Amino acid sequence: MSVKTPWWKFPAWLLLGVGFGVVLTKAQVISVIRVRRMFAYQEPHMFLVIGAAVVTGVVSMLVVRALRKSKTDVSGQPMEFKKRPFQTGIVAGGLLFGVGWYFTAACPGPIYALIGTGTWTALAILAGALAGAFLYGLLKPRLPH
Repeated sequence: MSVKTPWWKFPAWLLLGVGFGVVLTKAQVISVIRVRRMFAYQEPHMFLVIGAAVVTGVVSMLVVRALRKSKTDVSGQPMEFKKRPFQTGIVAGGLLFGVGWYFTAACPGPIYALIGTGTWTALAILAGALAGAFLYGLLKPRLPH
């Protein structure tokens, strides 16, 4: 099912994206030093930021569940909350993600904030992330479910 997004929603999403980038930058999650110190267990800053994001997500989902009047999301797609079974691929993917995060000091969200602050090496990280997503799309039919 394909839903055409009205053109007038794009500026709002762009503004939200810019705001998210500002928050990531101000929270110092794009700092190579902060990321390295997190992986070395030298300071709790990044763990606290991640924990705050998880708590915010959980509270947001509870509020959406409690208050939602519509059965669709903002783009008109059906919104369902389903429990998912454990998959070993999630563990392997998480480890691969963590290794990539350690070496690049960037997870997907901050890549754009890094580019926005003029860290042009983040373009290589973005290219790698896009290549990885493309490769996953090619290999998905052959991967275990």
